[in-house]
Amino acid sequence: MSEEEGHAHGHVEYRFCPRCGGGLEKRKLKVIEPERLVCLRCSFIFYLDPKVIAATIFTIEGRVALLRRGVEPAIGTWVFPGGYVDRGESVRDAAIRETQEEANVEVRLCGLLDVYSYPNSPNVIVVYAAEVIGGELRACDESVEARTFSAAEIPWEELGFESTKDALRDYLKLYLNAKT
Repeated sequence: MSEEEGHAHGHVEYRFCPRCGGGLEKRKLKVIEPERLVCLRCSFIFYLDPKVIAATIFTIEGRVALLRRGVEPAIGTWVFPGGYVDRGESVRDAAIRETQEEANVEVRLCGLLDVYSYPNSPNVIVVYAAEVIGGELRACDESVEARTFSAAEIPWEELGFESTKDALRDYLKLYLNAKT
């Protein structure tokens, strides 16, 4: 995953403590861990936790469904549907919700494809293989185009993120027995 993938909701320099409003500074608390933000006034440790993204890859008539992004980051590139998991929402429910919101299809999750994370990115991407059980593929919310591609037609050079490429390669190997 590139730095662009993390920039939408990623690296933000926090300056003030959410508890008392005191200033934060980076400190090394343990040798084997990264620096942490610590409040100069109340010693609160502000952990910068990762953001969890839930996504699905599915086919329609044997062709992989992809969406062309209409928003940053990576506007104009192809991705599979996915988005951030809300606090209190299960990752599985988020994957189903995001797929319906972004691609206008209802899916049943078939299994966990894999979990993808990369250095210097705050995102952890959980990708499920899915099958369509309702709806009709169309660009919704954050997309400008929805299409299906045979394994040979996938626009590898126009894919949005490193995780998109990695997950699609895994999906093709495991579910479509295609070489990438």
